[in-house]
Amino acid sequence: MNDSTQPSAPVPADILDVLIVGSGFSGLCLALQLKQAGRRWRVLEQAASVGGTWRDNHYPGAACDIPSNLYSLSFMPNPGWTRLFPPQAEIAAYMNRCADEGGLRADIRCNARVVRAQWLDARHCWQVTLANGEVQHARTLALGTGGLSRPQMPQIGGLDQFKGAVFHSARWQHDVPLADRRVGVIGTGASAIQIVPAIAPQCGTLTVFQRTPAWIIPRQDHAVPEATRARYRRHPALQRLVRGLTYARLEWRAYPFTRSPRLLELAQRDVLRHLGKQVPDADLRRRLTPGYTMGCKRVLLSDNFYPALQRPNVQLVDQAVVRATPHGVVTADGREHAMDVLIAATGFQVAGAGAPFEVLGRDGRELNAVWAGGPQAHLGTVVAGFPNLFVMTGPNTGLGHNSMVYIIESQVRFVLKALAALDQRRAAAFDARPEAQARFNADVQQRLQRTVWNTGGCRSWYLEADGSNRVLWPDFTFRFRQRLARFDWAEFQALGAAP
Repeated sequence: MNDSTQPSAPVPADILDVLIVGSGFSGLCLALQLKQAGRRWRVLEQAASVGGTWRDNHYPGAACDIPSNLYSLSFMPNPGWTRLFPPQAEIAAYMNRCADEGGLRADIRCNARVVRAQWLDARHCWQVTLANGEVQHARTLALGTGGLSRPQMPQIGGLDQFKGAVFHSARWQHDVPLADRRVGVIGTGASAIQIVPAIAPQCGTLTVFQRTPAWIIPRQDHAVPEATRARYRRHPALQRLVRGLTYARLEWRAYPFTRSPRLLELAQRDVLRHLGKQVPDADLRRRLTPGYTMGCKRVLLSDNFYPALQRPNVQLVDQAVVRATPHGVVTADGREHAMDVLIAATGFQVAGAGAPFEVLGRDGRELNAVWAGGPQAHLGTVVAGFPNLFVMTGPNTGLGHNSMVYIIESQVRFVLKALAALDQRRAAAFDARPEAQARFNADVQQRLQRTVWNTGGCRSWYLEADGSNRVLWPDFTFRFRQRLARFDWAEFQALGAAP
């Protein structure tokens, strides 16, 4: 239903430039840049504090798998990282510091859950409705809700009948005791390989349920000496240099991922040697050896997951969990495993997840309905039929080799260019041309056909049911930044005149 038939609250004469939904890295980065540009903006955050996924994922052992000097905003460096790979608490603290030092707090509304967003075509603005019934308006809307915000519970029957404690890794229940309990972890992905070593020493028994083994490379994490941190504080240019070198070292990995997956087959030899050194037992080593090309699923980093699996109180079950019982779970081989606590380390609704609330564009089109056949966006950032809407970390912006902060900053630069283009043209709104969006996505999908994610012989959360990849960017990250370097009116149509 469009705004001509849907009653709406009166639109204030002086509305915001941008409403931002979400206060993770995308929301904070955009807010900081909008503030510097003198724009009028507001952040709407459904939780009680900022931080996004790094606020929510506070499970034992939680840390980033991107080096700390690269996992921060380029214009707000943090010389105080204590480890090469930053732990969750430090990332959350850094994000809160960005909000404080950037002067954002007054314009961040916490406990403000958005339930509906509607484009008012006649008024050329977005009307956003909160759970408490409050209505807000803005020229543009930026969705910073992220792809790692909605936990994916395992699709197994009878889970509601399990009498013990059960929770997702992103909703960790610290009040549930693990000492002397029979604990099961479902999954062996990025979260699980951090959780298992962290909780194994305190569990009575720990059973790790693995459906598909992962390629795990050495993490080589270490503490950052205080002397190094002091040098970064005294010489910010030194930290910028280290950041640039780290970016370049990670960026080259896009070549084997996206252009020559056969090179990854050569790299597998080194990874298998690492597995052989850490796991001397031949049978366990066999069960931990992947049967697909490295990179097809997310490559994981760990120094202590394999040793944790060899503790006397830990066992690996390489069978999928098919159903739960009141006192445990049953695996595909028909065996029942008695459990007191079940932890679902089963990731998030990423591919095809859509928006977390109703988003109505022109002619009443609903975003999730438009994306029913797989999400698509122009430049991974804007969607045809949804004027003045920016989807941060949208379709085909994900990475398998470098820092998402670089992608986020590229999108934020594009948002500012789009707003400037509207002002210069004295237009009220822009909308992506469907043919431009179609060309962009056809090119992306064509490029993906030669990547390891589509040729590596596995099924992953990167892929839709039809086999298309709507998650990852199939090229170098600097190519993405180049593609978003300017706002080209040939790819957009102007709507209305600015008030």
